[in-house]
Amino acid sequence: MSTTYATLSARLGEAFDSLLPGADPALRSSDRADFQANGVMALAKSLGRPPREVAQDVINAVHLDGVAELAVAGPGFLNVTVHEEFLNHQLRAALADERLGAVPTAAAKRVVIDYSSPNVAKEMHVGHLRGTIIGDALARLYRFAGHEVIARNHVGDWGTPFGMLIEHLVDLGQDGADATLSIADLDGFYRDARHAFDGDEAMRERSRARVVALQSGDPETRRLWGILFERSVNYISDVYAKLNVTLRREDVVGESYYNDSLAGVVRDLDALGLLVDSDGARCVFPPGFTNRLGEPLPLIVQKRDEGFGYAATDLAALRDRVEVLRANELIYVVGAPQAQHFEMIFAVARRAGWLSDSVHCEHVAFGHVLGTDHKMLKSRQGESVKLAALLAEAVERAYVALDERATVATNERYDLARAIALGAIKYADLSTERQHDYVFDLDRMVSFEGNTGPYLQYAHARVASIFRRAPEGYSSEVHFTLSTPPERALALALLAWPEAVAGALESHQPHRLCTYLFDLAQRFATFYDVCPVLKAPPSLRDERLALCDLSARALAQGLSLLGIDAPTQM
Repeated sequence: MSTTYATLSARLGEAFDSLLPGADPALRSSDRADFQANGVMALAKSLGRPPREVAQDVINAVHLDGVAELAVAGPGFLNVTVHEEFLNHQLRAALADERLGAVPTAAAKRVVIDYSSPNVAKEMHVGHLRGTIIGDALARLYRFAGHEVIARNHVGDWGTPFGMLIEHLVDLGQDGADATLSIADLDGFYRDARHAFDGDEAMRERSRARVVALQSGDPETRRLWGILFERSVNYISDVYAKLNVTLRREDVVGESYYNDSLAGVVRDLDALGLLVDSDGARCVFPPGFTNRLGEPLPLIVQKRDEGFGYAATDLAALRDRVEVLRANELIYVVGAPQAQHFEMIFAVARRAGWLSDSVHCEHVAFGHVLGTDHKMLKSRQGESVKLAALLAEAVERAYVALDERATVATNERYDLARAIALGAIKYADLSTERQHDYVFDLDRMVSFEGNTGPYLQYAHARVASIFRRAPEGYSSEVHFTLSTPPERALALALLAWPEAVAGALESHQPHRLCTYLFDLAQRFATFYDVCPVLKAPPSLRDERLALCDLSARALAQGLSLLGIDAPTQM
């Protein structure tokens, strides 16, 4: 089905094209009409003619019979009022479609999304929150649109620190199950290993030798590394389950996976004449990248000690995703400070011929999580806040908020508190434009008022309560007259659902979907307060129940795409 916006935009586009090929109608929602086409002003300027005169020419050229009426407003804007029967047709079509008019793509792509990426043998902290939540929302949006998504959790599981950690296991004199118990407290295990490493030159020497053994495939070293890896993956899998994200164990493809490909990366770059020796290191100097002094900036592929760094691993991963996985699109959900690194990786991959113009490659950057003091969020001890502790505190706050409402049975309160807590955390993150920092304030997040996850969850529960009192539902022959402004406003928001989802995906900005859902919830609240549903006459009752049904479905689907539950009672 062609959506209301798509129909209007296409018809207006044809009329604008007839006056100037490629002119944009700039169709937007409006509080002065159903929509407003603001592109007349730019079109008139290009044509060198009066805007109102050009607006009338658009009206004369457009074909909107049975769809909408146009009227010139102000200096040359076009107000668009959609015909009642067209809205009725669109709403009935949405009712019959489980996707509410959001048509799956006709050109499905294979998309690799790289996100979360914690380190092995360390607990996940608040710094991993944004990459995990944003990446998961994008994965859900891509899947909903009909694309094939391959998730890649590029964990840090290789390199110098593992020589230190393995030697610490050896020093404990434990292996197998005993060793697993030794690292039950991942952070404690890491701190003890670091303390031993920093205070003992012999330990440092043994750790360096252990790294060489690890990278060369020594069986015993690999076995001990496997203990660290398995314990860590079990831990992060548990955190993902608590976060309700879609990352699976098989999505963990860490740095170690690409170890055997690193020499090939160096060899092939060298054969292409791209490698330059610089102070003993082997580097590529992609054009256009300079340091603060204006000097060419190197991408270090192989260090002077012949070890490999992040650049080599990222290049190997990119090649694997393009050449082996045959991906059409590569998405890297990684913090904003890594922007230049990824720009250089993509530039080198293109120069090497590993990344063609047919593969879209994008770094989806995001800002920091701040405390209420607007500084980097830290614990009272000055350490990064552990993700598990943060989730536990959020559940506790949500439980207290529910207790104060006293609307849910005690035995159901914990599960609901968990759903609200996760919704609160995820929505606070996703409703912020991802490039921006945001303040982590649990009191505000778990509030049932304002632009919060619980507010949207409550809106859905409110609709569900209506249908508990009207289990018979509404007639399949329902007709939408939309006789009051709140009904019409709600209907227009419901019909904007496909564009809201598409806009969030195309821009990789989940906050656009959040903005839509908050606006929808507000319009539903106004409708609910002004328009009686169950006490309305039969035909009007059916119409309003159908609007409630569409509202519940849009809220539930939208929240699901954000990784948030939609409770039916709160």
